[in-house]
Amino acid sequence: MPIKWSAVKVSEAMDEVEHQVSLAEAFLTEAKTKATEARSITNLPQYVDDHLIRVIGQIERIDNVKDATTSVRLSIPKGAIEAEWKSLKYGNKQSLM
Repeated sequence: MPIKWSAVKVSEAMDEVEHQVSLAEAFLTEAKTKATEARSITNLPQYVDDHLIRVIGQIERIDNVKDATTSVRLSIPKGAIEAEWKSLKYGNKQSLM
């Protein structure tokens, strides 16, 4: 049974998301480095260190975004993208059923 939504558009959207995440990764890596360096400041109170650890942990959550985009891709039925490309190649004809 054909799907009623565009698997191609979803796949292309995930391509764009992954591209934006890859652009953000360099900045987030730099932010993590800065936060890690801040943890070595002399006489840093424990409560500030705790907050810095939290910042670092939140930055590391970028992997959750990557996992989520992978989940979206895995939720696209097998063959749906190829079938949609094939139908687009031959034109959009309305089904008689």
